[in-house]
Amino acid sequence: MKNRPAAISLLAFGFLILSLPLFAHHGNAAYDYEKTVTIKGVVTAWIFANPHSLMKLDVTDDKGNVQHWVLEGNAASLSTGWHKTIVKSGDVIIVDVMPPKNGAQVGRIRRILAPDGTVIADAHLPSTLNDVAPPKKTEKPPADSNSDGSR
Repeated sequence: MKNRPAAISLLAFGFLILSLPLFAHHGNAAYDYEKTVTIKGVVTAWIFANPHSLMKLDVTDDKGNVQHWVLEGNAASLSTGWHKTIVKSGDVIIVDVMPPKNGAQVGRIRRILAPDGTVIADAHLPSTLNDVAPPKKTEKPPADSNSDGSR
């Protein structure tokens, strides 16, 4: 029984190592910040949860084919103005989506709108990479300069 504490410690260490990937979070590198795609469709599922809400949307293209989109929304715990009842299965909505770079029928939800254009929810996602970049440093004038000409 001398090895029991060592075995338990080894087992706990193993579980800890195996669970580390659960703490990782993905970035938005797969999405094109510079573009917004607007799609209109029928909600087939709205899962308001953490770490991200998910929406399944059936969109009919110009040829009458139904495309099945899967959209990622804000986290339930971080959402203001978003809740589990903003949309329900069967609702016809318009969604502004940040599309992926590979052209798949997935995306990040920028805004959800009613068919009349009324904004239901806004994710407040940046519209360009410049919106998430740190501000540029500006040169300060020397301390003795007087740019407006007054003394």
